Amino acid sequence: MSSSQSAEIGLGHTILRRASLTPNARALTFEGQTWTCAELGDRVRRLATILLDGGVSRGDRIGYIGLNHPAFLELLYACGCVGAVFVPLNFRLTGPEVRFIGNDSDITVMFADDMLRPLIESEKSNLNCSRYLTIESDAEGWEPLAPLMESASALAESEHVDADEVAFIMYTSGTTGLPKGAMLTHGNIFWNSINVCFGEDTMTTTTLTCAPLFHIGGLNVTTLLSLAKGVEVVLLRSFEPGEVLRLIEEHKVGSMFGAPTMFLMMAQHENFEKTDLSTISTLICGGAPVPVPLIETYGKRDVSFCQGYGLTETAPFASLLSSDLAMVKVGSAGKAPMFTEVRIVDENNNSVAAGVHGEVCIKGPNVMKGYWNRPDATAEAIDELGWFHSGDIGYLDDEDFLYLCDRVKDMVITGGENVYPAEIESILYGHPAVLEVAVIGLPDEKWGEAVTAVAVLEDGATLDLEGLRAFAGESLARYKLPSELRIIDILPRNPAGKVQKFKLKEQFDV
Repeated sequence: MSSSQSAEIGLGHTILRRASLTPNARALTFEGQTWTCAELGDRVRRLATILLDGGVSRGDRIGYIGLNHPAFLELLYACGCVGAVFVPLNFRLTGPEVRFIGNDSDITVMFADDMLRPLIESEKSNLNCSRYLTIESDAEGWEPLAPLMESASALAESEHVDADEVAFIMYTSGTTGLPKGAMLTHGNIFWNSINVCFGEDTMTTTTLTCAPLFHIGGLNVTTLLSLAKGVEVVLLRSFEPGEVLRLIEEHKVGSMFGAPTMFLMMAQHENFEKTDLSTISTLICGGAPVPVPLIETYGKRDVSFCQGYGLTETAPFASLLSSDLAMVKVGSAGKAPMFTEVRIVDENNNSVAAGVHGEVCIKGPNVMKGYWNRPDATAEAIDELGWFHSGDIGYLDDEDFLYLCDRVKDMVITGGENVYPAEIESILYGHPAVLEVAVIGLPDEKWGEAVTAVAVLEDGATLDLEGLRAFAGESLARYKLPSELRIIDILPRNPAGKVQKFKLKEQFDV
């Protein structure tokens, strides 16, 4: 097929085409208000006009920081309509972290909800943004979005975007301590959706989104695919187990994405047993394997899990385990989907045999374009044959089911959030009582892993967890703060001087 005959798959075009195909279908429900596909499409068109009238050009980066809100999705689609690049920011970040991402991506327009506006205010003098808009209320120095939407005309037609143009940049923390912006293209998003549709496509009835939209899981496991298909999305500002259970029953929810911790908290809620879960076809879970007892708990309610493995850089699905195999292939992350390949390689980038441990590599049209402004990091992550090197250690069994053995370069996953020890260690080293420190993850029943600081103190110094958290809290988001502290005399190291974190885990995992 020639380029002139190729289909338009851009996010902006997709949502406007959906509005044309099924204008009266329910698209999005938020805090008691529902928008049809046509109404959502109109709001996207108006917001696109606001961007253009404000001087936004093709390729400009547009930031959003806030809890889940319809404006997040409307802005993402509006950026697609005008060829701009959407940059969602984690609302748990501190001022310095926001400053780095804002200036690294050169955000020109920043949107913020009421709760996060003070954070942006504190960094305004350090940011290069030319325009600030607030989502829900008037604020001095900010343009309120609502009256702008009411007066804006609807964009007549979205810009054509090629599949390899960047749709949004999602920042993921790096082992160097500085986050990297993964450039995900319109084609990446499209092919991830196709992979899901050719696998266990559970997005046929209402889906519930309560995971953060700034994460690839919350955004692109069920939400964008459902909206593209004309399936209603019920959106929550944030996860609260009792509210999730109530909305599942009220809206007859068919699917939901979450981390194991979220499903555990729902199962432990007082309303779990009396909530009608009969409309759920499956729960999609990522971030960590689902514990067998949790599978069994939901199984007693005739609810099954579809598990998967993926990364921001793979948009996200690299493998899928269908719900019928949850108890057959316990511990597996599943198989690579239809249009994606997974292989395990040794230190020389050669494929290894079934059962042999090595690095998990992914190839396919869902793999990111690269890291923003980081050609060195891109070249390190994506080899000359197009394979993305995840840094995860795993193996394939003789049926090509993937099993993961170790986390990305010592990454800790706590409550579904990725935490990179190097970033935390660089802050903790600044504490006057700390001589040396290593950060590891230790098993935690509620959060999956607890961020644990193992410290060697200066002679005569003392340190407690509260003091360490107070010190680090000035620079790090709360979910990155250590929840445990261990004091030891010396850190175990190998002959090259590298801290042997596996020995620390063995020592303290009791």
